[in-house]
Amino acid sequence: MNKPLHPLTMWIWSLILAVGVVVLDNAWVALATVGVAVLFVRARSDGSPWNATFWWSLRFGAFVISVRVLIGILIGIPIPGTVLFTLPILDLPSWMSGIRVGGAVTLERLSSSVHEGIIIATMIALFGAASALTSPHKLLRVLPVFIYEVGVTLVIATSVFPQLTQSVKRIRKAQYMRGMDKVSLRSIALPLLEETLTRSLQLAQSMDSRGYGASRKRSRYRPAPWLARDSWFVFSAVVAASAMVAA
Repeated sequence: MNKPLHPLTMWIWSLILAVGVVVLDNAWVALATVGVAVLFVRARSDGSPWNATFWWSLRFGAFVISVRVLIGILIGIPIPGTVLFTLPILDLPSWMSGIRVGGAVTLERLSSSVHEGIIIATMIALFGAASALTSPHKLLRVLPVFIYEVGVTLVIATSVFPQLTQSVKRIRKAQYMRGMDKVSLRSIALPLLEETLTRSLQLAQSMDSRGYGASRKRSRYRPAPWLARDSWFVFSAVVAASAMVAA
């Protein structure tokens, strides 16, 4: 079984690599970085509910690339080059000069749209990997006091998506067991909303019963130590990002 990393290790790793990918601005390197993230997530997943965050982030990244390509085809600044096909041109007001809807779609224009979509999707995948391999509860414990309130908000926000994913799976399984072969979005939305509201009320009651916000003094039962493997993990990201920046 993999020994757990420090809760901040994956976030620092993802942030450093994200900086390197943005500075280098190379789609092939970005895809290679996503491949490395896939290997890390597969190797270090422990079956926790938030592990699914990464795979959903990959799906969302693919959706972002599709939308960016579609926008690049329909709307964009004309880029000269090899014409692939031509769309009807829509007349726009004079104050929107320089932007064209339709017209000739060149290979360069399409490549630029795909390139931008890949860079954005890589950012989503990197931070999706950090969310997938880091328990939000452990992350909250290591945050300093002066950003603790902000950390609570961020942790709750980042843990909502895995919880929604588990809720949807649980609702669909229950409906299948009741003989509902065709499960529509409307049949899932209402139980999902009810379960989400119930979970929110339980979280509010739990925080209130524990006296959250009553005192600025915090205690730690078992602080998470920063070990040598965390340093090597971050060091590998620093070396990779430095190579990207130098290139």
